[in-house]
Amino acid sequence: MLTISMSEMSLDDLGSQLLGLQLIDLPLLQECRDGLPVGASGSDLLRQLELKHALTTFQIERIRKGDTDGLVLGGVKLLYRNASGSFARVYRGCAVDDGRMVGVKVLRERWSNDHDTIELFRREGEVGKRLKHPNIVPIYGYDRHHDIHFITMEFVEGGNLREFLKTRGKLEPMEACRYALHICEALAYAYGLGITHRDMKMTNVLMSSQGKAKLIDFGLAADDRLFHKVGHAAFAQALEYSTLEKHTGAPTNDPRSDLFFLGGILYELVTGQPPYPRTRSRDERRDISRYREVQPVAEVDPTLPPGIVGVINRLMEIDPNRRYQTAMQVVSDLRPMLGRHASDSGTIPAFSQDHGTDGRGTELTVMCVEGRRQQQDWLRDYLSRHGYRVLLLSDVERALVRMKTNPPHCVIFMGGSIGNRIIDDYDRVVPLAEVGAIATVFVLSERQTQFVNDFQSTSDLVKVLTQPIRLRDLREAITSALDARSHLQE
Repeated sequence: MLTISMSEMSLDDLGSQLLGLQLIDLPLLQECRDGLPVGASGSDLLRQLELKHALTTFQIERIRKGDTDGLVLGGVKLLYRNASGSFARVYRGCAVDDGRMVGVKVLRERWSNDHDTIELFRREGEVGKRLKHPNIVPIYGYDRHHDIHFITMEFVEGGNLREFLKTRGKLEPMEACRYALHICEALAYAYGLGITHRDMKMTNVLMSSQGKAKLIDFGLAADDRLFHKVGHAAFAQALEYSTLEKHTGAPTNDPRSDLFFLGGILYELVTGQPPYPRTRSRDERRDISRYREVQPVAEVDPTLPPGIVGVINRLMEIDPNRRYQTAMQVVSDLRPMLGRHASDSGTIPAFSQDHGTDGRGTELTVMCVEGRRQQQDWLRDYLSRHGYRVLLLSDVERALVRMKTNPPHCVIFMGGSIGNRIIDDYDRVVPLAEVGAIATVFVLSERQTQFVNDFQSTSDLVKVLTQPIRLRDLREAITSALDARSHLQE
């Protein structure tokens, strides 16, 4: 941990500290130092590292404060803070050894000496490690560094279901049912191992960039004996489970309780409103009428298909004996509604191997830098249908980090979303594309065509298109750039 202020730190001292922390490597440090004038300070080096995007804003701020303990946890560099709650914070990280993206969940400092909370957190990590299913976020393990307790897991590119719904308002019924199917398949698998979730809510469902729903946080609230003792907002859902089971005669840790709260999620997805008001009041969460007196979903939206109404109503039956008895029963009702395209894993049907592979059957990843929701949907649907694995980012800086640390096969930069900064970004992207053999496509908006002469490259890896274009034109540019990439690697 750095213990002196930036103003007191020499260039040599700072460089040694950063190397020791594994935040940067020696060649990068030397490159940045070579660009500094004689007599440069540690602050000058930090500015140079920031300009080269070798350190993120989050890392720079922590370093300036002298707060570096925990910037690298379990061999993973923390890059950004993705989410924060009263119980823990979740960070996007980058593995030091191979550059892959990793999610890191860190127990907040206020709970670092609370034995019961630590035990629940550790349990979450250990339970999660046992679960290997395409609709459950993989957990790599629980560990601690000094007084910092953390869990490492797969990093899911998309946000959680509540953020997803906030953007969309509400979902088309079939789309909502597809995500409910993903969740039910995950629950059925976990129940087969004797594991219930006990914390079913929108924020515990992550949406991958491939349109797949993935459950997180198994085991967090699994022991209802402890939530009274811990008594903070992170365990509010445990109180709701306890209330439901106590007043309906259901046993503690009943899997059917997960299904009731899944019904609440599906209700909100198709109507855009929760089945009962959100509240922080413990007394209101203890009131069984809150869960019993839910307005029928068909009254909220009379246009909903009867099949979906029936599934929601049965999921949210207050009497557990009239509710679905197993997650597989829900799966059996959802699959026919979704039709022949609903595979066991909820993925898009396979297309011929001519598309989206490298000739050896390896799926090719295309990363699209596009922040507009409708355009994201078009790109995801079109490219996925042609066999590509699609990643969507709205932040150019994150895309550049990904190109350096865990490069995709191809990157698309959409000028209409990025704006005129794309001109400067071009000069930063092309060297990365050439060094990393990354197929790269720039799509300039009609207003940006006046700058097309600034987009000149001798590399066949880099293609530039100007609007208006057809999606087929984009696919042909991707194919051409990927072909150039293949020739370079032969």
